[in-house]
Amino acid sequence: MAASPTPPGKPRQPSISQLRAFVAVAEQLHFRDAAAAIGMSQPALSGAVAALEEALGVQLLERTTRKVLLSPAGERLAVRARTVLEAVGELLEEAEAARAPFTGVLRLGVIPTVAPYLLPTVLQLVHQRYPRLDLQVHEEQTASLLEGLAHGRLDLLLLAVPLGAPGVVEMPLFDEDFVLVTPRDHWLGGRDDIPREALKELDLLLLDEGHCLRDQALDVCREAGRTEGTPVTTSAAGLSTLVQLVAGGLGVTLLPRTALRVETARNDHLATGDFADPAPARRIALAMRAGAARTEEFEAFAEALREALRPLPVRVARTTS
Repeated sequence: MAASPTPPGKPRQPSISQLRAFVAVAEQLHFRDAAAAIGMSQPALSGAVAALEEALGVQLLERTTRKVLLSPAGERLAVRARTVLEAVGELLEEAEAARAPFTGVLRLGVIPTVAPYLLPTVLQLVHQRYPRLDLQVHEEQTASLLEGLAHGRLDLLLLAVPLGAPGVVEMPLFDEDFVLVTPRDHWLGGRDDIPREALKELDLLLLDEGHCLRDQALDVCREAGRTEGTPVTTSAAGLSTLVQLVAGGLGVTLLPRTALRVETARNDHLATGDFADPAPARRIALAMRAGAARTEEFEAFAEALREALRPLPVRVARTTS
């Protein structure tokens, strides 16, 4: 006997189990076979299909004592029901992927004075160790990166610390010394015992406002006793341009040691000098939102990155675990 559909009106929301039962019957055209196919008892399956018909207000099946047929409406809605179940399956697969570490999208923000020198190591690590990770890199200045992290546009940052930003957890990677870059014939070029006090009166070239490396270099100069009134020529938006200005004799600059090979190796008009211990330095870290859902994954990534960075001229940070 056919189920009595509800009077015309707004259909009620069907359940996933009701849709599964209906699709099984639509495929098997037999209640016993359909119940066996989805591991449901025959009475429960029959009840689920009847409940679906009542919820939708549509007769889906024509039932006889010998066979089951789809009604015209049932044929159309069976197609829709399969689509819904496929979408639910994809949803569950996506959720499973989200639970698995180092899969899906990772949006990494990097400051410009780190990106060219560390990204080769980062990308090689991801390629070799985390092939299912979809790494997306965004190069921006620190303020923009922190805004992106706070609003969920970015997941993880690679930048200089300390940040002093509330709600941000820093995972130190390494410390690296600053190196003085000078014209080839400069009196400090080639030395390995430069006192910080030498920075007091030098013609110093720095990056534009907004770069954290500019602020770090100015901090070093203040520690060396350089007064606020001592002129600083700011003429470069990037380290490559800054180094070219030094090669042209316009002054000297400070470079992080990881940038030295890339920026100075092929320029015969430059010299470099190391500071006496303790040399001025900066710390590079990964940063994430406090309480991030992927905290354990990001901590494991930081530890793997520390190991990958050991061949570089840096002092890798010790883990706190």
